[in-house]
Amino acid sequence: MRILGITDGQTCGAALVEDGRIVAAINEERIARIKMARGFPRASIAEVMAIAGVAPADIDAVAVAQVNMEFRNEIADWPGWFEARDEETDVHSRFFRLASRFGSLAPRIPGLKKGYYALRTPIYRRRRQEIGEILQREFGVRAPVRFYHHHYAHAASAYFTSPFQEALVVTMDGGGDGHCAHVYDARNGELHRLATIDSYDSLGNYYAYVTALCGFKAKRHEGKITGLAARGRPVYAELLGEMIACEDGRLHNRGRVLFTSALAALRARLPADWTREDLAASIQYHSEQVARRCISHWLERSGHRHLAVAGGLFANVRINEEVMMLPGVEQIFVHPGMSDEGLAVGAALAHEGVRRRRSGEPLLPQGLPHVYLGNGYTEAEIHQAVEEAGLPWERHPGEIEDRVAALLAEGAVVARFNGRMEYGPRALGNRSILYQTTDPSVNDWLNELLKRTEFMPFAPSCLYEAADELFVNPGRGRDTARFMTVTFHCTPRMQEQCPGVVHVDGTARPQLVREEDNPSYYRIIQAYHRRTGIPAIINTSFNVHEEPIVRSPEDAIRAFLDSDLDYLAIGDVLIKGPTGSEATRRKWQGKSIWGPGPARPADADEAAHES
Repeated sequence: MRILGITDGQTCGAALVEDGRIVAAINEERIARIKMARGFPRASIAEVMAIAGVAPADIDAVAVAQVNMEFRNEIADWPGWFEARDEETDVHSRFFRLASRFGSLAPRIPGLKKGYYALRTPIYRRRRQEIGEILQREFGVRAPVRFYHHHYAHAASAYFTSPFQEALVVTMDGGGDGHCAHVYDARNGELHRLATIDSYDSLGNYYAYVTALCGFKAKRHEGKITGLAARGRPVYAELLGEMIACEDGRLHNRGRVLFTSALAALRARLPADWTREDLAASIQYHSEQVARRCISHWLERSGHRHLAVAGGLFANVRINEEVMMLPGVEQIFVHPGMSDEGLAVGAALAHEGVRRRRSGEPLLPQGLPHVYLGNGYTEAEIHQAVEEAGLPWERHPGEIEDRVAALLAEGAVVARFNGRMEYGPRALGNRSILYQTTDPSVNDWLNELLKRTEFMPFAPSCLYEAADELFVNPGRGRDTARFMTVTFHCTPRMQEQCPGVVHVDGTARPQLVREEDNPSYYRIIQAYHRRTGIPAIINTSFNVHEEPIVRSPEDAIRAFLDSDLDYLAIGDVLIKGPTGSEATRRKWQGKSIWGPGPARPADADEAAHES
């Protein structure tokens, strides 16, 4: 059974699932080179079919994840947009601003919300028909098309890719299909819904409001707030608690405000001397506590000790650690495409799950062997791209991993392009920039080279078997940390040997690399470990500021030259940069801003982190 999964809308993309196994997955942003590209994912559909080697007639079903405002069991419909566009300029952004003003009146006028959705329903129904027409006309795909609710797709992505046959499944985000969260009791291939939470009560939206107040782009730069939080104190957490809270396992918008009204209300209640560091610390701490209270309620009620999560809120790796350390959790799994980039995979798995359940042979979770599900390129294609770039290069067949490790040990910055591209927002070694972990100033000078303004420290890729030496109590999240989706508190050894990847709060967001997941990347870390005694290297995504992660050899060469890095390891080819990073490194030497941060509040919850 071959199922084509599609996300039609924000962060659109496609996936191909065959007999319950994910064969290919890619998002339009990687092809269009527009971050969070929205629209109908034409290029992604063509790409996953090519990767999987299937013809239109080979597709048995199409599953579409939508963002409608209705919820009928597992099925939904909604409007979409036809072309991938920059979200800053498309017509949807203008419509969203208008809808925001309209939506802010909903709490004050009874029936307005229901009427608003009713007015949009004909558009949703027309869009369903249009999607089928596009697939037939442009791709020759005539398979039946089913539409799955935004949060059901998130839940399916989390459960069916987890290693748990029984689990509590929780989805949380800013909003989708009229909801911001779902809670499911998952057992033996079935998802039984326990609760839904209206998008009006979204914790994710409040995190976005703070992102905007701090001068960043809401719905895009929330990660900067997570990093900035460790530099402040949560002095406004009580104020935020008066606006968004958890009661009886459900979120409640106590402030009764939305969008621009919420921004104005929050700004008005802050003192004149508020700082973005303290506001960031406040929303981070409050979000952690709200998520803990909400999930703890459903863990107790369901009796589950395994937790699988997805949705944009769980892109926040510090929230994930706090939830992981709840007394009722034995293990957590965060779906690697936790935000909307995972909806195409989720829709396809949802359809397979429904089909199997009806046939009496349920789809059971087996875990993810890896997430290298995007494009790969042959040596001939890579060599041709290098030749056309006119750069001097040398081949190291069978030795490229050892050569990269030697360069890292010598202090070089190496961009790596190898194998198939990663699915999800994290670079996991195949489209990564690598460096040693011993330089505490690396966050400053390397971000300058990459034209980034990040507050999060770089993440380490570590040998899987070294996890207990480097992190405190990694057992609950060891499997999900293969995909860099959770933080751990660091051991004294990690803090001493790897200051370049330890945040000011004493945490790190690792990728635990198993040999079977990525043998070539594992060999690099292993060879570096032999040379230095340190089983970890820095891994940051191979892209420049405000661009998606590189996809093709041409993308890699352009980003490499634009960033003035030392070396590019592309396939078995090694290219030395024309300038390199030395001048920028010297400028930042001894000037890192990353000193010890202020302490977080001491409370009973933090006892869970003790070894």
